[in-house]
Amino acid sequence: MSRYRLVGYCGLPGAAALGRLGTGDLNQRVKEIEKTARDYAADREPLPVLELLATVTNSSAGSDGTYRTRVPDDTIRRFHDAARRHEALLLLNIQPGRASALDEVKALRKWLVKPDVGIALDPEWDMGPGEVPGDTYGHTSGQELTDVARYLSGIVEEHDLPEKPLVFHQVAVSVVRDQSALRQQPGVVMIKSADGIGSPGMKRDTWRQLVRDQPEGLRTGFKLFYEEDAETSRLMTPKEVLALRPRPEYVMFE
Repeated sequence: MSRYRLVGYCGLPGAAALGRLGTGDLNQRVKEIEKTARDYAADREPLPVLELLATVTNSSAGSDGTYRTRVPDDTIRRFHDAARRHEALLLLNIQPGRASALDEVKALRKWLVKPDVGIALDPEWDMGPGEVPGDTYGHTSGQELTDVARYLSGIVEEHDLPEKPLVFHQVAVSVVRDQSALRQQPGVVMIKSADGIGSPGMKRDTWRQLVRDQPEGLRTGFKLFYEEDAETSRLMTPKEVLALRPRPEYVMFE
């Protein structure tokens, strides 16, 4: 992964509010990503990313009480086919609700055995007992992230696959508890993606808080919001994003 700068869009078909992949022609969206990725490549090769919301949190518990819905295989297949056509990477994003994040990853195993599919976790939607999505931030732990990385590492070893990215989006320090428990796993590249909304100054402040005292080997990512960032100020430029230290290895747009 060290040869690439990952640049991508996120989203869910039919849900425009959740990102650019929610509307428009999918092939056209990937072409947009390819063009944008070149602006952020700098000293790396650009690698386009489609980050599909594969497990989506709900405001209601549902019949199983998990507050989450899994997207159909047909949707994942369509996005994977598009990723293959454009030599892009597919990240399957998980908003677990009250379900176990690891169980949601395991449910995607048939896709994770493919060499161009990785995982992104949204722990602000990882709810504990009695917590309801939207009422409070969820959270994960360094141990939970390590357990997911260990599971992915087993898939990589068993199927002799290239390195797999494991992205976790972090909107606040409280969203990842006991970060010191993170342990790197063979064949898995762990990326912490700073997820704050606001002006360039506010986003830099969030970045500094989140990258302080990072465990060794943890890579970084940075998220930009086309609408929310622009509502309060403006979108950061590629030059400004690439000036962050450590330089983000994944730049994602919502």
